[in-house]
Amino acid sequence: MKLVFATNNPHKLEEIREILGKERQVLSLKAIGCHDEIPEEQDTLEGNALQKAHYIKDKYGFDCFADDTGLEIAALNGRPGVYSARYAGEGKSPEDNMVKVLKEMQGVADRSARFRTVIALLLGDEEFIFEGEVEGEMLTEKHGDEGFGYDPIFRPVGYEKSFAEMSMDEKNHISHRGKAVQKLVEFLNNKNI
Repeated sequence: MKLVFATNNPHKLEEIREILGKERQVLSLKAIGCHDEIPEEQDTLEGNALQKAHYIKDKYGFDCFADDTGLEIAALNGRPGVYSARYAGEGKSPEDNMVKVLKEMQGVADRSARFRTVIALLLGDEEFIFEGEVEGEMLTEKHGDEGFGYDPIFRPVGYEKSFAEMSMDEKNHISHRGKAVQKLVEFLNNKNI
């Protein structure tokens, strides 16, 4: 089984391949000759995931899946949410995004937050949606250097470590993306794909 994962993020690709295992080949955009900047112009995670998946399916013809993930912070009214990857502005780095969130959260008592991932799968002419989330809290400073994105400043409920202090296996077992991908895997297994 070959599926294209519509992402330009090498960290996400590595995480997904780890979770899906060796029985399914997950192709990168580079592997299919796609070097495009895939549009993410929707105002929901589901909308962005579907837009990215349809872009690849329509242009390259492959069955594929795409995800979109958002960090939703209670005290910031759910921000950065769908804008998590570009919260500090277009062309800004994950480091810039973390700095902006830490600055906005200075002195804020309610540190509750959640990560949410939506995966859109296109098989033939059918669409399927899978969602995963993990509750946690925003830290006041960075902890750890594993993972990517906001991982150093997010600690999941029930853990003493940030996502960036966990091994990939440990994070994948409990993370929003891990949960969404597990639902994708169960679906593929049930369909014998």
